[in-house]
Amino acid sequence: MTESVPDSVSADPWKRLRNLTRARIGLTRAGDTLSGAEVRAQQAAHARARRAVHACLNPSGLAMSIDSSTAEVIEVRSEAADRAAFVRRPDLGRLLAPQSAVLLRGLPGPVNGYDIVFVAADGLSAIAVEHQVPPLLKAAISSLSNNWRIAPLVIAHNARVALGDEIGFLINAGCVVMMIGERPGLSVSDSLSLYITWLPRPGRQDSERNCISNIHENGLSIQGACHKLCWLLSAARKLGGTGIRLKDESTTLTALPRRESESWESEP
Repeated sequence: MTESVPDSVSADPWKRLRNLTRARIGLTRAGDTLSGAEVRAQQAAHARARRAVHACLNPSGLAMSIDSSTAEVIEVRSEAADRAAFVRRPDLGRLLAPQSAVLLRGLPGPVNGYDIVFVAADGLSAIAVEHQVPPLLKAAISSLSNNWRIAPLVIAHNARVALGDEIGFLINAGCVVMMIGERPGLSVSDSLSLYITWLPRPGRQDSERNCISNIHENGLSIQGACHKLCWLLSAARKLGGTGIRLKDESTTLTALPRRESESWESEP
């Protein structure tokens, strides 16, 4: 006895596989080229990605949407004067502008410094920061506030990951968490990454950091990201370091919910 195949699957054999991934597979065609609908969808996705890269972070809007427990918010800039320079000169995005360095160096703080500083950095997607940072930061601070001396939130413009090293060093923090917008693709333009560096200082290597990535609505959830972050911070404190010395052995909270469009969820 042969198994009956639903009409929707027989009409479109790629449908089941397409529901398993955000990648563009089995695209419909019109003659020797893609269909007009597929071309327009890719053009729209490309436009969203370009907007994310060139968008500027709105510090006032971000500060207003962040929980009041963060108290003071400090705004700094890299040596990249604008988004055009930031895209063309990654090296400038890794260095603090002189005025920002003076500002951080002159901030009052605890005698023994802070345990941790969170940096909201636009990176290559300011949209990701505006969407994901407020709920994530609120959850993280709620989990850490009793055991960690948390510095004022730093909002960084035209920032690359390594900018956090100088920020953490000047603010005298034992650890820096860079919450930075990822490079957008044609599937997601608001994905956030967290880079955790113990004892930050200029010159730290990428191998000395831990990264939690793919934080967005259809990726790693805010709850899941917060769980991983708190585990890594606790483990880093015990180990006295991050990066290749620290392996993420946090357990997964829950499986990510499948998207509504996925018709295979009832199948074995």
